[in-house]
Order: sequence, then structure tokens, then C-alpha cells
Amino acid sequence: MKKYLVFFLLIMTALESDARGKKTVSGFDGGMMLHTGYIKGSFPQVDYPFSGAPFGIGGVIRVHIGKHWRIGSEGYVSTLSQLKNGSYVKYGWGGLLGDFYWRFGRFVPYAGLTAGGGANTNLLIMGEKQEEWGPVGNTYYNKQGFFALDPFVGCDFVVSEAFHLTFKTDWLNCINRTFRIPSGPRLYLGFIFYH
Repeated sequence: MKKYLVFFLLIMTALESDARGKKTVSGFDGGMMLHTGYIKGSFPQVDYPFSGAPFGIGGVIRVHIGKHWRIGSEGYVSTLSQLKNGSYVKYGWGGLLGDFYWRFGRFVPYAGLTAGGGANTNLLIMGEKQEEWGPVGNTYYNKQGFFALDPFVGCDFVVSEAFHLTFKTDWLNCINRTFRIPSGPRLYLGFIFYH
């Protein structure tokens, strides 16, 4: 996270004014979003398919460049519970984003792309439910990193110039030759503070 903050400070400093002294940074925004959706995948190593609605939280911070462009960073965690025994499929990711937006009255539609990476963490407890502190058989754990591209589209509703509600959808695409993360559409709802 520290490297992203350093990156933003450098970008903001570099873009604060161009060679003619004209400002190119027209503001910044940031906020949090909850999300859900539908993902589907499988673990062929243990012959276990899964699907369902993950739930998660995350946030975004962006610098406005001119009237229609933003660059920034975002990061999220999604968790899909399994087997009703503490098993889960979880992935966290983040990266650098760029998007294009346009304002129409109280609505601000936008579209963009995030490039970054994260980690896919899985825990499967396949044995029967055990007593507290009892041994658990047939437990599988795996964690793998990945690089990803995440296209998204969304729209803000302007409650006030300083506060927007936002809705967006995306589809996280894992770029890895050896494995795939669970994929599917996600829907986000959150709030953004503008300055």
C-alpha cells in the first residue's frame, strides 16, 4: 500500500501544473464500496466444484486529470463461504486504474480498467464436523498470487458536489498460465467523497 501512496504523491506533484503553469489536476476523490455478484470455479485437485455469491469490501482513490480522466488505485477482498463449516474461497486484489467519466446533470457514468494483482486463498474442510478443538481430517489449504486485468463500468449519483453514491460492475480476469481464479460479474455499491 505504501508504494501506491508514494506513486500518487509523485503523480500529483508532476501533474499539478504543466509547462505553462496551467493546472491539469482538477481534484481528487475516494471512498468505499461493498460488493457481491456470482462466481464459479472448481478445484480439480480435490474434485470440488463451487459457485455462489461472494461478499466483500474495498475502496478506491483517484486523481482527476482535466475534465474527463482519472487515475488512481483500488483494492478489494471477496469471500465465498463453503460447506457451512468455515471453508471458503477468498481472493484479494488491487492495482492501478484509469477511467474516463462524463457528467450529465446528477449522473456521472464512467468506464475504465485496473491492472494489478492479488492472492487467491482457499480452505476446504471436507471431513465430518468435529467437536471443538478436535482434529479435522481431509483439510485442504492453498494460496497463490496472480496478475489481473479488471475492466469496469459504473455511474455516480451526485448527492452533493462533495458526496456521491456510486454503482459499478466489473469482471476480474486472472492472467496466469497455471491456474485460474474464480470468475464472474460483481456488483458494487458505495459512497465517494470528492474534493
